[in-house]
Amino acid sequence: MGQSHYDALGGEPALRAIIGEFIDRVFDDVMIGFMFRNADRNRIKRMEFELAARHLGAPVKYTGRSLRDAHAKHRIMGGQFARRRKILEEVLVEHGAPEAVIETWMTHTDAMRRQITGDNDDVCND
Repeated sequence: MGQSHYDALGGEPALRAIIGEFIDRVFDDVMIGFMFRNADRNRIKRMEFELAARHLGAPVKYTGRSLRDAHAKHRIMGGQFARRRKILEEVLVEHGAPEAVIETWMTHTDAMRRQITGDNDDVCND
């Protein structure tokens, strides 16, 4: 069996660094940060780490709610989803993540879209 994407990324220390920076940028972002004003930053980091680690092949259990349930009470528009996606992609590139890891992670992110927003486009309209 080949190396997992989790291992190729650098394991727990590398993934925690990526998730930490990613979530900090999301929380502080001028376009979408307001959506997290009542959220627990450390809890979100923990849930994002578990979700990413599990998807990338680590023996880590995701302990959060389903993505649909976790996001159901929030009205997340396509443009907001796209902004979060762009921040993630930038952080992965800046941290030197292998291209195969970035591609897998972004494809997984795109596959989760329907669980997070019903918008099919990347526009923020009200």
